[in-house]
Amino acid sequence: MVTENVKKTIFPTLQENVDYMNRVLPVKESFDLIQRDIIIGEKKSTFYFIDGFMKDEAMVKIMSSFFAIKKEDMPSTATGFSKLSIPYVEVDILGDFDTIIRNLLSGVTCLFIDGYETCIAIDCRTYPARGVDEPDKDRALRGSRDGFVETIVFNTALIRRRIRDPHLVMKMFDVGKSSRTDVTLCYMSDRVDQELLANLSNRIDSLQVDALRMNQQSLADALFQRKWFNPFPKFKFTERPDTAAACILEGKVVLLVDNSPSAMILPTSIFDIVEEANDYYFPTLTNIYLKISRALITIATVFLTPLFLLFMQNVEWLPKIFAFVALKDTVNIPLIFQLLILELAIDGLRLAAMNTPSMLSTPLSVIAGIVMGEFAVTSGWFNSEVMLYMAFVAVANYTQPNFELGYALKFMRLLLLILTAIFNWWGFLAGTIIIVCSIIFNKTLSGRSYMNVKLN
Repeated sequence: MVTENVKKTIFPTLQENVDYMNRVLPVKESFDLIQRDIIIGEKKSTFYFIDGFMKDEAMVKIMSSFFAIKKEDMPSTATGFSKLSIPYVEVDILGDFDTIIRNLLSGVTCLFIDGYETCIAIDCRTYPARGVDEPDKDRALRGSRDGFVETIVFNTALIRRRIRDPHLVMKMFDVGKSSRTDVTLCYMSDRVDQELLANLSNRIDSLQVDALRMNQQSLADALFQRKWFNPFPKFKFTERPDTAAACILEGKVVLLVDNSPSAMILPTSIFDIVEEANDYYFPTLTNIYLKISRALITIATVFLTPLFLLFMQNVEWLPKIFAFVALKDTVNIPLIFQLLILELAIDGLRLAAMNTPSMLSTPLSVIAGIVMGEFAVTSGWFNSEVMLYMAFVAVANYTQPNFELGYALKFMRLLLLILTAIFNWWGFLAGTIIIVCSIIFNKTLSGRSYMNVKLN
């Protein structure tokens, strides 16, 4: 079997084309790669298609029309045959084997007819897909209840339904030598930043990768080599087509990858990443209030426990009005280790919840939250104040919708705790400077800073 796809024009006879296709493709080894020989107008013909990608009802009707064609009705060219003899809309003429094989492996039915020096591609494919239900992670109190799925054609249709403008462009690429994954850039041609668009298009075109194994994440890693020491996300994801459509209308570029139920939005700033779907649906005053609340709570998740540690190391700094926050009891474990252990324990509980069967999640959550928490305090492992503050941090992390940003803030909080424990207030100041610099100097996938997003 030949593994490489050579850009070679097809042969004038059917037998040569069939021999070449059978050498390149594992027709005999793969049960779902099917070759079907038929007679059309007394001419030998061969279908190639992928079982599972074909609409059976459509092909039955097409083949019925083929069997009704008489010898004298056969057009002299494949172009004439496609126009006069195929009762279907999506038909194309292909002239080289590289394009033929790429289309065939994407689900397109390819037809060779003896005497025609081109291949007829009939796009009657269908992809397995789930319903366009609202995503669990990106819910909105108001607005539409649909969400992206793993089929790129469905996703582009969800955006087209919302933007009926001739300036909306869906530019298709295929990325990966082995995977040939479909990637689509969606943008408004009259609003997009042309420099950003040209930069992204050139980078996607020039990608030299074997496959996009993890879909959008693999594409993002290939497009932009991130610095491992800066954990802040380089792009924004959304699973909601209404959010993606709103961003496109703002002049941004949305990047869709086949097999991925989400859209990547570029360019991205820190203010975009902390936005959520509800921000688009509420009145201006409510929207501003929610954004301010979310920002304050996000800041609190980073600085609450480090500030608590700093004041416990310098109790004399506490104003009398806040004297009640001081630790009343001493336990066997130092305060910094209590905080670090609980940070790890929270992640352990989160991972356990993700892998717990749904029917057991409620009772196990009760056991973890009440029994373990209560006995951890009474047994002398942790102070009750520490448990309270860490519980607030664990819950408050979910006030912002971006999962990667939540962990970036967690890493910053851990750094701040460790520096504060070692160097006291000097460590707290140095940690704060590092956090600010990590945000300011973080480069996003579009090559711009978090704080510098330029739109037309």
